[in-house]
Amino acid sequence: MPPESCNHAGKKVWIFAGESSGDIYGARLAEELRSLESTVQLQGMGGAAMRQAGVDILVDSTELGIVGFIEVLKHLSFFRAIFRQLVDQAAATRPDVVVLIDYPGFNIRFAREMEKLGIRVVYYVSPQVWAWGKRRIPELARLVTRMLVIFPFERNVYDSVSLDTRFVGHPLIRILREQCPAGARQRSNNLVLLLPGSRFSEVDRLTVPLVQTALRLHRLTPSYRFVIAAPRAAIGDRVQGHIDGMGNGEVEALPLSIEVGQTVELMATAAAGVAASGTVTVQAAILGLPIVVVYRLNPLSYLLGKYLVKVPHIAMANLVIGEELFEEYIQEKVQPDRLCTALQRILPGGERRDAVLTGMDRVVEELGGDKNASRTAAEAVLDVIK
Repeated sequence: MPPESCNHAGKKVWIFAGESSGDIYGARLAEELRSLESTVQLQGMGGAAMRQAGVDILVDSTELGIVGFIEVLKHLSFFRAIFRQLVDQAAATRPDVVVLIDYPGFNIRFAREMEKLGIRVVYYVSPQVWAWGKRRIPELARLVTRMLVIFPFERNVYDSVSLDTRFVGHPLIRILREQCPAGARQRSNNLVLLLPGSRFSEVDRLTVPLVQTALRLHRLTPSYRFVIAAPRAAIGDRVQGHIDGMGNGEVEALPLSIEVGQTVELMATAAAGVAASGTVTVQAAILGLPIVVVYRLNPLSYLLGKYLVKVPHIAMANLVIGEELFEEYIQEKVQPDRLCTALQRILPGGERRDAVLTGMDRVVEELGGDKNASRTAAEAVLDVIK
């Protein structure tokens, strides 16, 4: 049953998302919170999706999704200014609860400040402490009132501490199925999707090798056409700049286009794709798109990350079922010849395609299937306010 409305009338909930995926989850959480309690006041840090869902945006986080130790250091003063602004506003307005969505470098620090102010914190989408920071687990238990996890294996991460941890399911399953019902998906067997990422740093390192992969595959099979999906115009422009800089007449003749804001639709219609590691690997599994996963970081950031992060796979879909469903290529292994061969294995007629299709169904089942994760999360947030 939903929480009693009278307990939450006029209550203030802050929602903090620092990346595009968190913005989507925050938006759906906001919608469910308002559906459960129409008078709840919603403010926070987020992007276009949260704004459209009726959240009063205190800080626009559209371009805050920076990855890598070196990259973050370059923008440190900017982050500090935003951080101070939000802490001061929290002290002045005193929200009843702050919901932090992933984005650990910023959000864990913010949780420390909320503890000093006596403001309750719910963490929705756990920081990946199981990969890079198990020492943070006791601190999170001290700072956070409730932890809402979206991956099943995270249920046991906090067993060693007394932190109220609940698996709510993955919100993307319902979101994507509403956008693209399975019966409405019409796949084009000659369409290959290129997904170089949602951050400038990803696009800068991955656009050229992905286009070179497309060139190689097209030489072998001229019937293939290619689309680069960009989440917003700024990313599309950045991609186009890299393509223009390749100065290759063959690229100009390649059946390649850039589509902005159509990522989900393209994932539901392409035959296969190559994608930067991130939330997109979960999206691909939900939408039934076989992909090859790639990633490149600043070399120093990669070396530091390799030292700190201890996981068998970089793609979350692979971690969920404990095997390499989507082939992974990192750093110097991001080579057009390797990616082309990996793509051929998962395109229609490829030797791995059927196994990947079956594996993606397993991923979705593990993530909660048809469970309404956003509603479950909203109920858990309002319950904390009681």
